[in-house]
Amino acid sequence: MRVTRESLLRIAKETAQERAYNDKDIVAAYLTGSLLNVDPMLGGTADIDIVFVHKTQPKQSHEFVKLTPDFHLDISRRMKEEFKSPRELRGDPWLGYEMYDPILLYEREKFFDFVQASLRAGFDFEQPPLMLQRCRKMLSHGRQIWMDLTEVDEASVGPKEVRKYMKALFHALNAVAELSGPPIHERRLLLEFPARAEAAQQTGLVAGAFALIGANNVDAEKVKGWVADWKSAYTLASEKDGVDPRIDPIRLNYYEKAIKAMLEGAIPLAALWPLFHTWTISVEVLEGDHFKFWQTAAGELGLLGAGFTEKVDGLDHFIDDIEVVFDDIARENGLDVSTGL
Repeated sequence: MRVTRESLLRIAKETAQERAYNDKDIVAAYLTGSLLNVDPMLGGTADIDIVFVHKTQPKQSHEFVKLTPDFHLDISRRMKEEFKSPRELRGDPWLGYEMYDPILLYEREKFFDFVQASLRAGFDFEQPPLMLQRCRKMLSHGRQIWMDLTEVDEASVGPKEVRKYMKALFHALNAVAELSGPPIHERRLLLEFPARAEAAQQTGLVAGAFALIGANNVDAEKVKGWVADWKSAYTLASEKDGVDPRIDPIRLNYYEKAIKAMLEGAIPLAALWPLFHTWTISVEVLEGDHFKFWQTAAGELGLLGAGFTEKVDGLDHFIDDIEVVFDDIARENGLDVSTGL
């Protein structure tokens, strides 16, 4: 089966129309994510990110639907209520960009044009005041998570703590990414971060970002050696009750082929993020050898014991550096340093 961006877009539109026809609670549907790009494929795989907007609270918030082993639907659902204040959306680091430039797939009533027009009013969305507002909100999330990590006993660090650390780092990196565009999703985080940092004239943050995930402790061959253990853990965890919904068997190729492609690409250690992040989530519901294999990898990355404490301290300094960047941008544009307004 030959799959192109155009064929995936057609599937998205047909899916939206079919779902809306059978569910009168759906007000609108739009496409977001990688299919908005000219080349959405990574390792020959891609997902179709569709957001359905409902009048009332939907029973299911997230759903994956397999199309082929390499392509699937990633369906999210939101309530119409979430969009009632487009002015507030302009300062939202996630939903703001999600609504700023998606592809409309279906509309039952006049909803989309009004929200988007309000969001884009005055061409202010990408200007420093609103840009800094979104960036600071994103960084604030990372800082709040970091504060919780300072209370962690290094002797008790495990998957739960490492996952939390990675979440804090994820928000910090995306706070920088939003200086030049929308946030980066998890599969491509370290792959796209260098270019986004360069676009924001912050290339000095790239080395720190990779160091904070432990990339300076390993090489591509070492990471390649982890792929089989990662896959085994992911596969087993995907069958367990209570595992994070992202660890779904439908998404195995989506991650595996992307990881292998990155390991052979220009930034091989960018593969560390999707591999180790999903591995960490997986072993939260596993034990025995699967846990030990992850533990060995985490130790080599410097994410356990005293190494974890050092990483948390490093994240503190990294967030400080980003805050300085935001303050400088505020001063350059005659804005209040504390708020960016």
